[in-house]
Amino acid sequence: MMLATTMIPDSIPKLAGQALVAGFPAGPLPGELSEAARRGELGGFILFKRNLPDAPAAAELTATLASACPAELPPFVGLDQEGGRVSRLGPPLLQLPAMGTLGAVDRPQLTRRCAEILGAQLAALGFTIDFAPVLDVDTNPDNPVIGDRSFGRTPEAVVRHAGAFAGGLLESGVTPCGKHFPGHGDTELDSHLALPRVCHDRARLQQVELAPFAALAGQLPALMSAHIVFDALDGERPATLSRAVITGVLRLELGYEGVVFTDDLEMGAIADHHGVDEAACEAVAAGCDAVLICATPERTLAAHAALCRRAEADSTFRERLREAATRTLALRRARPPRAPSPDQVEAQLRALAPGAMEEQIAAAVAETNPAGR
Repeated sequence: MMLATTMIPDSIPKLAGQALVAGFPAGPLPGELSEAARRGELGGFILFKRNLPDAPAAAELTATLASACPAELPPFVGLDQEGGRVSRLGPPLLQLPAMGTLGAVDRPQLTRRCAEILGAQLAALGFTIDFAPVLDVDTNPDNPVIGDRSFGRTPEAVVRHAGAFAGGLLESGVTPCGKHFPGHGDTELDSHLALPRVCHDRARLQQVELAPFAALAGQLPALMSAHIVFDALDGERPATLSRAVITGVLRLELGYEGVVFTDDLEMGAIADHHGVDEAACEAVAAGCDAVLICATPERTLAAHAALCRRAEADSTFRERLREAATRTLALRRARPPRAPSPDQVEAQLRALAPGAMEEQIAAAVAETNPAGR
């Protein structure tokens, strides 16, 4: 793919910064992250429940984050608002059931409309990206982390509804990010806590785990990697850090041209086996464009220093950073953060009638499963 390089930072510190998306504890934006953003050395932010006590506070914080960055380097402002148990914001945002519930109802137009309303609300709050939908296929009842976060137990169900959900977010002006490539549906460990391994052969991966990503590669502007070792793809390194997986399978075999995010590098699957700063370098070298470091500002700054050192010593890595920055900046500039008005935001959110949609979902669930089973 030919990538435009208009207005890509020339300095190594700025190039390295474009690859970093940071989280931080509850409270105001930490000064060290604010300064990094002001210098153009940060690519964005990810927020969690701890940062988002209510909608007006969310609007105020996203406005602060957007204004912290140079106008020519608008940040990603993201969160995980999947529905069900992975929802960072409460009412008056649309409260969606687990995606497995929408998959069971199996009305893709309903799934799309849910995402349109949710996306419009997120955009009104100043968010630019939602780390959803899940593209994992729910094939393992003992999976401790996916389960009903998946739209279903077959690749076809996942493609049908994840595609609809992504389309709804896009229609509303929010970037969807499908996850977790190459597939987290058949693991017995939670990668937040440990490093899972998937032992299926390549034929099985093609038929199940990889199928939703292959089908939706042309529709999703962003994907997130999984911290899982896939024996048939790279038996030594988790997918996030594997060039064979990210560049070989995702880019070359599936032809994916969008932005690739890592999952959080502070998760146990990575942090317990690699330093976060070294993992940031290895993820970028593998082909990832943006790394998530979701909790600790000091680790974000250490990763920035590591990326700079490697770029100064290795011209090939420096060009990889430039490619990543070109790709992420194209997406960030296409959907820059809005400037929400905290005193008007609740009225804007309620005007989208989330309560009516919640009632429609409940009625559809009741029709699908009238006995409550």
